[in-house]
Amino acid sequence: MEEILEHYKHPRNKGTITNPDIQFKDQNTLCGDEIQVYLKLDKKKMITDIKTEGKGCAISQAAASMLTDAVKGKTIEEARKLKNEFVFDLLQIQLSPVRVKCALLALFAVKKGIYKYLGEHYHDEE
Repeated sequence: MEEILEHYKHPRNKGTITNPDIQFKDQNTLCGDEIQVYLKLDKKKMITDIKTEGKGCAISQAAASMLTDAVKGKTIEEARKLKNEFVFDLLQIQLSPVRVKCALLALFAVKKGIYKYLGEHYHDEE
């Protein structure tokens, strides 16, 4: 729980990217959490930079911070194949059903942005 509070109070990769290759905004309508992700890619479609903006609970904001650290250096193909368990493993806490959506908001925004970038229809592979 301490790591979650640390990421919430001091989020990593907060801000925007000028001329991002991928940009996507998503929200959790159940609680009002919002996130916008920005990704910069290299020629090999590797994520060289990722930033987020948004507001929400400690779980959604900490998960976004942890996720951005974890996907930097991955290809978009690797990132879009990440499973929900990846985020749960980062958080290392038991989540109530309501908090699961909060925790996964950033992951879904990244994946939806990648699908949009590739011109494909998003579908959750879980």
